[in-house]
Amino acid sequence: MLHIQRVSSGQLQALQEISRETFVEAFAHENTPEDMQHYLENNFGDAQLHNELSNPDSTFFFAMIHNEIAGYLKVNCGAAQHELKDHHTLEIERIYTYKKYYGNGTGQAMLNHAIQLAIDLEAEFIWLAVWEKNFRAMRFYEKNGFIAFGTHDFILGKDIQTDILMKRSLSTTR
Repeated sequence: MLHIQRVSSGQLQALQEISRETFVEAFAHENTPEDMQHYLENNFGDAQLHNELSNPDSTFFFAMIHNEIAGYLKVNCGAAQHELKDHHTLEIERIYTYKKYYGNGTGQAMLNHAIQLAIDLEAEFIWLAVWEKNFRAMRFYEKNGFIAFGTHDFILGKDIQTDILMKRSLSTTR
């Protein structure tokens, strides 16, 4: 049975573990070990994750299957958003599952949860950034009604990469 639960500050170590492991599973094959290590240390360290968990405009969720963490979701509103910082939008900053859960509905459940949060906040649209080489994720988002609307730089170690910004209007869902 899959359910989504909010991450508490007492679950920092579990959040750090899944953050690091799913990022490595998703991107290590396309990046240098040095760039990956730099990113993991700077973005998933104790202090950084503690600050993110403490931000009232950011919320983390675990996708749980039979009491095991299968994936996680981070959403941002207001000033915590990276690009738009609009009070009428919600950003999905991170949505990751362990590879062993690909295709079983975990990612879809987390995305649906984020969309419902955005609807509850009366957001005009929900948006995210996805690496231009992550074709699987882009297809997933497109199937869920997201369209590209821009790009931004994503720095992984010394490598400057391009993320595609995608959004889904929520005006027809209200």
